[in-house]
Amino acid sequence: MNQSTAETKMQFLYALRSNGVTNRQVLSAMESVDRTLFVRGVFADRSHEDIPLPIDCGQTISQPSIVGLMTQALHVEPRHKVLEIGTGTGYQAAILSKLARRVYTIDRHHRLVHEARKILTKINLDNITAIHGDGSLGLPEQAPFDRIIVTAAAEDPPSPLLDQLRVGGIMVLPVGRSSTVQDLIQVHKTDEGLKYNELLSVRFVPLLEGIDEGR
Repeated sequence: MNQSTAETKMQFLYALRSNGVTNRQVLSAMESVDRTLFVRGVFADRSHEDIPLPIDCGQTISQPSIVGLMTQALHVEPRHKVLEIGTGTGYQAAILSKLARRVYTIDRHHRLVHEARKILTKINLDNITAIHGDGSLGLPEQAPFDRIIVTAAAEDPPSPLLDQLRVGGIMVLPVGRSSTVQDLIQVHKTDEGLKYNELLSVRFVPLLEGIDEGR
């Protein structure tokens, strides 16, 4: 690693810590996954900045500190099976794969899933299954999940996803109307019901039903 690369990595990790990402396992996972691989074109040079960036299909790759905070709030353990709604370029799934036993990730955009599969295969992350589908419906055939993360905003936590969350499980998602700032919510599913914690204000693209068949 040359000095410039080392300094860039140090600045990247400093930005994460400065914004509240303090869990050692999460920081280690984010250090081990090069965000540059998941950012294409003219924005690749800005991949180590703590900012969201545009990707294909009118979507975005989330700000790294938000990825870290959402991952931290999930409290992923090594034996967990995790469901992600909103694959994007696969960056969040790659982080989760370093912490969990198995990651299933769904996106409504065929092109994004196709490209994410290529990147994840290239870096040998073989505990991730990327699926083209309607994320609002979850993945009932693989339920229940220990953890669920949604990287698009819904007005309320989708009932199909809550149903697919194991008792004792955690779901993290942005909740609110797409035209406003949303609340990042942590949902604990207990024997007594659902418990909600508001974490911070965020802005995500809306969670849409159905699939996009575009190539």
